[in-house]
Amino acid sequence: MGAFTIGGGYAMLPLIEQEMLRRRWISEADIQDIIVLAQSAPGILAVNMAIYTGHKIRGIRGSIVSSVGAVLPSLVIILLIAMFFTEFKDNDIVRRIFQGVRPAAVALILVPAVRMAKSGCRQWWTWLIAIGSLLGVAFLKVSPIWIILVTLSVSVCVSLLRQKKKV
Repeated sequence: MGAFTIGGGYAMLPLIEQEMLRRRWISEADIQDIIVLAQSAPGILAVNMAIYTGHKIRGIRGSIVSSVGAVLPSLVIILLIAMFFTEFKDNDIVRRIFQGVRPAAVALILVPAVRMAKSGCRQWWTWLIAIGSLLGVAFLKVSPIWIILVTLSVSVCVSLLRQKKKV
């Protein structure tokens, strides 16, 4: 997958998700949890997902093989591009190719975001948090740390309110 995607781990998410579900390595319900865990851990999203999935399927050896498989194709391609890009960087055709690839990379990143929003936002207040977070980070330049802290606070309050109603 690393050889055929441009845009990093987020652009790879639709392919990773499709392949893991097709091979029945991970259930559809687990996909969102894996993505959240992979984003929370330090490191590259696709590699973190590969390590988790590899470990689930084949233990430590699976983690090693899957992480190498996630990194190696991209590394080789980047090295090849770096070796020859200086000769072609001012070429109009190359520049147009990269301009054409950008919108595709954005679309590949938006697909998993929309899927996660559909499956993760089940109540009105979760949609409010998702949209508020998007607007805050994208347009108001709010630090993601503040978004996380506010989201945690709201989630704890909602959980406490629900527990009080049950008692």
